[in-house]
Amino acid sequence: MNKTPVIWEPDTARIRASAMYQFMQQQGANNYAELHQWSIDSSPSFWPALVEFCDIRFDRPAHTVLARPDNIMDAGWFEGAELNFAAHLLRHTGDEAAIVFCGEDGTRTELSRDDLRETVARLAVSLTAIGVQMGDRVAGFLPNCPEAIIAMLATTSIGAIWSSCSPDFGSNGVVDRFGQIEPKVLFAANAYFYNGKICDSRATVASVVDAIPSLVKTVVIPFVAEAPVETGIANATLWQDFLATDATLEITSVEFNHPLYIVYSSGTTGVPKCIVHGHGGTLLQQTKEHVLHTGVAEGDKLFYFTTCGWMMWNWLVCGLGTGATLILFDGAPFYREGRILWEIAEREAISIFGTSAKYISALENTSVRPKEEYSLPDLRSVLSTGSPLAPASFDFVYDAIGSDLQLASISGGTDILSCFALGNPMLPVRRGELQCKGLGMATEIFDESGRSVIAEHGELVCTKPFPSTPVAFWNDSDGARYRAAYFERFPGVWAHGDFAELTEDGGMVIHGRSDSVLNPGGVRIGTAEIYRQVEKLDDVIESIAIGQNWDDDVRVVLFVILKSGIDLDDELIGRIRRIIRENTTPRHVPAKVISVKEIPRTKSGKIVELAVRSVVHGEEVRNTEALANPEALKYFRGLTELET
Repeated sequence: MNKTPVIWEPDTARIRASAMYQFMQQQGANNYAELHQWSIDSSPSFWPALVEFCDIRFDRPAHTVLARPDNIMDAGWFEGAELNFAAHLLRHTGDEAAIVFCGEDGTRTELSRDDLRETVARLAVSLTAIGVQMGDRVAGFLPNCPEAIIAMLATTSIGAIWSSCSPDFGSNGVVDRFGQIEPKVLFAANAYFYNGKICDSRATVASVVDAIPSLVKTVVIPFVAEAPVETGIANATLWQDFLATDATLEITSVEFNHPLYIVYSSGTTGVPKCIVHGHGGTLLQQTKEHVLHTGVAEGDKLFYFTTCGWMMWNWLVCGLGTGATLILFDGAPFYREGRILWEIAEREAISIFGTSAKYISALENTSVRPKEEYSLPDLRSVLSTGSPLAPASFDFVYDAIGSDLQLASISGGTDILSCFALGNPMLPVRRGELQCKGLGMATEIFDESGRSVIAEHGELVCTKPFPSTPVAFWNDSDGARYRAAYFERFPGVWAHGDFAELTEDGGMVIHGRSDSVLNPGGVRIGTAEIYRQVEKLDDVIESIAIGQNWDDDVRVVLFVILKSGIDLDDELIGRIRRIIRENTTPRHVPAKVISVKEIPRTKSGKIVELAVRSVVHGEEVRNTEALANPEALKYFRGLTELET
């Protein structure tokens, strides 16, 4: 087999300066392959070694590092231990910047480490004063602003649970998520900027508040000074009025698995699943990925283009624990002809620049060549995730952004709030490949029979326990939905739902999702979220959506069955797109809407997105005997090259 060509390799000085190299030397390993094998063969030794190396401080030590090691779902990590995620993120003090916010409108605000700690303390006192207690939920419907991080840290510092989504969600999408977890407090912005426009959030916030009776307080952040803040929202107050005048930071110690975050699945088969992640597992896993795999260190400027509704926001904020400065941006990444992010990178001396594969692909189609237009001497790493990064995009990064960069395509998910495969400062970058499997992650590729394979396509799985598995699904008392989500395909083995390939060099190639989740621009979208909106229209009887491979990304294609006598004209297509946009997000809006006569179903009555997707891509549909009406597939043939 021909090896994929190396397109970048770190020099000896860079390798030996990396935390990964120092950790490897400390453990007596000769290379990364040895280190990784030790990390999965000796989990009860690896994770405490990581804790010590990264100076993660426990308030109470564990009496058992790993209990029930033969059961991934029920494994017990660091039993008896107590700590707090927020305490680790707030451990650095001083005048150095903890957070720098850069807005699309040119706004720049800076928050020092001491200012961050003080504001978190004031907000924690305010939350406690209105009755927020350990285990209560606090939600954020917010732009990617400093207040979102402050609210998260204040919430989790007292043992309450944080959950967030971005302000481009419609009210139905927000209620589908927050309505399940019954938050006591909602943080929301009055408005936000996108592509030069002010988007007023007040009506959506009011609708959400009316639909969630558990809310006792809504705190409105005047994020856009030019927009009104008079809200008409029940039990609302302004951020500046809610903050206590003075406070001392007091952090509640919690058990290792105490809930930290609630994040959401894509909602493919109904309302999104609420995935609960714990303090300890999230902290250990994300710190490992920052310090060892990404090389984040004190003094770095860490940036990731994300919203509060994407797991990369949760991943980004953990960088505070390293002593790095977080660079936040909220707005349209292609504002000002696609140059705004690189203007920020130059001005703020960003050292690690994270984004989506879709952004890099889209940048290729512009005239922007960052290395020729901007001075970026501090930039040493570019991270990409959300969807597979095409080999041509690897070429573009090295040609147009910088020739001496570690380009790390990373892959994990909301399910684990971390990665199965990612970068490594010691290793070369091969075109189109993720550099390595993550330490402590027994990641393999299984073929359809459950046999571990290399250099073959198959299901990405994890065969041994790791600490960032979900604590639980919300409202899943017997664990049945949790078990069904990951362990039904291969009993006892975590099946992640990615179609991937391990290379002979130890790298990985992600070939896409193995289920029906849509993934345009790297954002996971559940088809059920689209169906619930489309089928509100009287003209539409039923619909089915797929993700079609298009221009090195995925675009949403929606097929509809219309009532008799109704034609799919531009006016109806406009209404379909509008109702989706208004009640979900712009990313849910289909690129193509096509009328069909029938939709294929299983014998139990379920529509089959995967079969439709296969037909559209000209692929064989297996197991058609499972379909009640296999002849319906004929309506989707010949659509392999849908017009633009």
